[in-house]
Amino acid sequence: MLHILPETAGDIIVLQATDKLTSEDYQTTFVPLLEEKVLAHNKVRCLIYLDPDFKGWEVGAMWEDAKLGANHGNDFIRLAIVGGSDWLDWAVKIGGAFITGEAAHFTESQFLQALHWIDEA
Repeated sequence: MLHILPETAGDIIVLQATDKLTSEDYQTTFVPLLEEKVLAHNKVRCLIYLDPDFKGWEVGAMWEDAKLGANHGNDFIRLAIVGGSDWLDWAVKIGGAFITGEAAHFTESQFLQALHWIDEA
């Protein structure tokens, strides 16, 4: 499930992922918000917080994530993924290859640092 956090403003998108992400999360929350922000600002700064209850992606959500990268890879200035799992380091490196902006992984305790980082560029 995706939640839009109150830090979302201007060209900044801040989302919290909990439990399992579904294709509906992408279709009803992430993609419409991204397209709205891109229309208004041309490019976005995005932070996705994978909270401690995050359990991954359903198969349909993985497909939606791939489509999002293909359709919106040029729309990111910076993308920060915040979460404690070690596998996120390599996942962000792989995912970063599909966007023209910068991508970085931050640990859960670095949420504020990640928020400042996306806003620096």
